[in-house]
Amino acid sequence: MRITLKITGIILAVALALADFPDFNGFWQDGAFRHADGVHIGVAISLRQGGLVAPAIHDVHELSLTELMKSLSDLVKRARAGSLRSSEMSDPTITVTNLGDQGVDEVFGIIYPPQVALVGFGRVAERPWGDAEGGLKALPVVTATLAADHRVSDGHRGALFLRELAELLQHPEELEGLEK
Repeated sequence: MRITLKITGIILAVALALADFPDFNGFWQDGAFRHADGVHIGVAISLRQGGLVAPAIHDVHELSLTELMKSLSDLVKRARAGSLRSSEMSDPTITVTNLGDQGVDEVFGIIYPPQVALVGFGRVAERPWGDAEGGLKALPVVTATLAADHRVSDGHRGALFLRELAELLQHPEELEGLEK
């Protein structure tokens, strides 16, 4: 069974989780954390000629899945054509990277300063999983990781953020109804 996790759902879930965890959405500048009002998610995009960029999709928390898909498609096209706007490169408030389509199980990302967090996703794979009755079955599982600046937050907050993200991703069909 082949299962895909659409990047637009991932991006929207991250944006929605940030509503409860604003300490992962902003910048470390001049010795202090500066919270960002908008959620401008940098999306890691591999370039055809080699290299990687992570331009921002602005105000993701205000987009529908359809608008987000359109914005992402446009962003990828312009990134690969070398026609990004300077604001798209300078103001991502958090970065999302998804290496699942490359067959990678887990991503251990590195924060791109002045951002204070990066969320990484591996591939969806069937893995053994215990159920509430003590049984074992194969379920589709994805590993999400968080790299965060400890000057702003800590591992406990990071775990809570990842738990909230997991809850949102458990019901991707509901993401459209949850957006603002």
